Amino acid sequence: WGVPLLPSKGDEATDVVLLKFLRARDFKAGAAFEMLRRTLRWRREWKSLAATAADGDDEDDALPEGACYLDGADREGHPVCYNALGVFADEAVYKSALGTDGGKKPARFLRWRVRAMERHVAELDFTPGGVASLLQVTDLRGSPGPAKKDLRVAMKQVLDLFQDNYPELVARNILINVPFSYYAFSAVFFPFLTQRTKSKLVVARPSKVTETLLKYIPIEAIPVKYGGLKRDGEDAEFSGEHDAEIAEVVVKAGATEAIEIEAAEGDTTLTWDLTVLGWEVRYTEEFVPADEGAYTIVVSKGRKVGAGEEAVRNSFRAAEAGKVVITVENATRWRKRVLFRHKAKSALAKKC
Repeated sequence: WGVPLLPSKGDEATDVVLLKFLRARDFKAGAAFEMLRRTLRWRREWKSLAATAADGDDEDDALPEGACYLDGADREGHPVCYNALGVFADEAVYKSALGTDGGKKPARFLRWRVRAMERHVAELDFTPGGVASLLQVTDLRGSPGPAKKDLRVAMKQVLDLFQDNYPELVARNILINVPFSYYAFSAVFFPFLTQRTKSKLVVARPSKVTETLLKYIPIEAIPVKYGGLKRDGEDAEFSGEHDAEIAEVVVKAGATEAIEIEAAEGDTTLTWDLTVLGWEVRYTEEFVPADEGAYTIVVSKGRKVGAGEEAVRNSFRAAEAGKVVITVENATRWRKRVLFRHKAKSALAKKC
């Protein structure tokens, strides 16, 4: 990973990398040294084998779009790597990714995954005090499942490769949208995990995805498809200098809460992002003018928002002073957490 292993080279990152091997083997120096030797040997062999496999391959040797990518950072600054196994439900992608070329070359799935890991490791900082590990999120929604033998075998190979050759480079491994069948599936793999790997594993059923991710990743860094506020691409509304603080409101069981966003003057545009963990609430948006004689304007009609829906983003141009009132009605037996951010931009500010 570009870090010299000999202390005589005087690189401050050397100790950080060597410490990872020591931790992976519970500080048993002999075992850690043997692990390091095996890793160096594997890296030499893998580079040679992967280069041979790529020879004459007309296809772009990259992961299918959306299968494995970095997006944002967790609360401790670790880059977050998302793995979406659902892409392999497509039969053409499945055959392409898991083809072994007659067994003479490494499966494309392994090549893709290792190359992706190498790119992600290049984003880490191995200097003392730097962020030297990833947070990994694996989404099982729509994945082919344990019945697909080739995928099961390839995943087992990836687990083995990463445990043996990328020690302590994953701070935590979160599995989300885990179906019931996973528990039988995991019984096959769990015995092969080291104790340290097991201690870093977090499993979340579909109904607990956002709540689980929120423990480790701020809501503004969680993608909207997982219940967060982060949208694909550049977000002109809430990014950089336009960042707005995240606020939280708890709606008790059987209760209703109103969130107010003020427009201090006329010709002001109000914009807001809002999500409810687990949703299953009734949601309404209205604009209430400061002038008591003026009519209330319905911004968004009241509707029932079901579980699994993405965050709401909306905006309203207030022609006069007043406030947008967002009403969240919780008719369930459980309390609901509402997280939101908002901003106001007046026409005068735009002219300035």
